[in-house]
Amino acid sequence: MENNPQLLFSWKAPLRAYKKRGKRILRFYIALSLLLSLIVFFFGDRVLIIPIITLFFLFYVLTITPPPDVENKITTFGVDSAGVSVRWEALSHFYFTKKFGVDILTIISHGPYYYHMFFVVPNEEIKKKVVEFLAQHLMFQEKPQRSFTDKVVDWFSNLMPDDEESQAPISNPISTNYSALLQKIKQASL
Repeated sequence: MENNPQLLFSWKAPLRAYKKRGKRILRFYIALSLLLSLIVFFFGDRVLIIPIITLFFLFYVLTITPPPDVENKITTFGVDSAGVSVRWEALSHFYFTKKFGVDILTIISHGPYYYHMFFVVPNEEIKKKVVEFLAQHLMFQEKPQRSFTDKVVDWFSNLMPDDEESQAPISNPISTNYSALLQKIKQASL
């Protein structure tokens, strides 16, 4: 730890949650972007193909590129991560979610903008310390309020195919894939 008397707690973690993906997910991205591009090409405004290809490239880059490690700090004045400092007066509450098996700390600012700050918390010991320091200044929400956009993003992310490594050998791939898709749709709608 530094020799800074205002530093309460710090930890190093990746900038975002990351899970190494196989070739199957990249094929899914390509197929989805080609399908959407063909639909737009034949039935809509052809200019919309540019954002579809741009989003495909963004997903591709975020899938294959591991994030850098950054130092996250909780100070007497606020929270600091990757060179961005936010004072306690601007922050409202915090909560935890799980993504790729890792805890994600989300800190929300006051309205009218409700900025979100996301921090990867690598283990339970760090999580306990973070909760201890943040609870002195911010309200902790056990069950966060989910907006419509959050629910839609979760629903679509649950439809994403699993990696090749995590799948067992399949005897009848068509019926198994169909039942797996139905199961994911059920999970996403809950």
